[in-house]
Amino acid sequence: MNISVVIPLLNEEESLKELHDWIVSVMLSNQFSYEILFIDDGSTDGSWKVISELSDTNPYVKGIRFLKNFGKSQALHAGFAKAKGDVVITMDADLQDNPEEIPELYQMISHQGYDLVSGWKKKRYDSVISKNMPSKLFNWAARRTSGVKLNDFNCGLKAYRNTVVKHIDVYGEMHRYIPVLAKNAGFTNIGEKVVQHQARKYGKTKFGMNRFINGFLDLITIWFISRFGKRPMHLFGALGVIMFIIGFSFAFYLGLDKLFFNPTGRLITDRPQFYIALATMIIGSQFFIAGFLGELILRSKRQEQRYFIKEAINLS
Repeated sequence: MNISVVIPLLNEEESLKELHDWIVSVMLSNQFSYEILFIDDGSTDGSWKVISELSDTNPYVKGIRFLKNFGKSQALHAGFAKAKGDVVITMDADLQDNPEEIPELYQMISHQGYDLVSGWKKKRYDSVISKNMPSKLFNWAARRTSGVKLNDFNCGLKAYRNTVVKHIDVYGEMHRYIPVLAKNAGFTNIGEKVVQHQARKYGKTKFGMNRFINGFLDLITIWFISRFGKRPMHLFGALGVIMFIIGFSFAFYLGLDKLFFNPTGRLITDRPQFYIALATMIIGSQFFIAGFLGELILRSKRQEQRYFIKEAINLS
């Protein structure tokens, strides 16, 4: 199979049939073998009914329905697990991503050797204040922190080699950072393509300004995990040792001073250096214990079910 199109969605019943027909038209005109995976992330409208109707008329339409809203990352994770195409395309269901971009994205993966190609909505039709400006700041911070030189991390239109989606774990709200997850997994041939962005035709956006705050917090998380996720003791242990040495040095100095140089001077507890020594040694010990506990948790953690599927269509 050439292409799997993975589409996470939440309450997009008005756009689904139009999006399906558009994708099918592109696939047929380019003679691609394909599947379309709709992942219904707990919609409360008629989205699942539309997906069921589409699957009745098109056997290449497959669906996964979550028991409730678990988030876009979990939807992508479920879609990636079931995708069978050599190239996996992700796109949003709101018709703001253009299916006409699929053939070129496919060529970049299959013939130009890219592991991942991310769309870049260079010209946007969103609000300048609430979306464009925060998005530019967010993307700048993501580039600086991750080292992945993309202009638009948050674009839903992306293409992946199948082996990439099978080897990365998209969890929490990390869908914004899939290129970073891919890089950390060893897939470094990451490209970018300017794609057409379209104004929303139906409904309204499901994301508010809080997604940017969460995005920056997730960025800090992924930075930490990429560097110290497998060895937390390397960070916390090192900080603990440094803090403990500073505290011990102050305590050693105070002891020498009181015993040999100034035995009739102030009590040790009256000197500020005593409290610096005490505080830094306690903090150092806590850092060291945190690193030790992190190592224990890392070795004993269990994989938890992050989402529950209510029903599925055309999936074996």
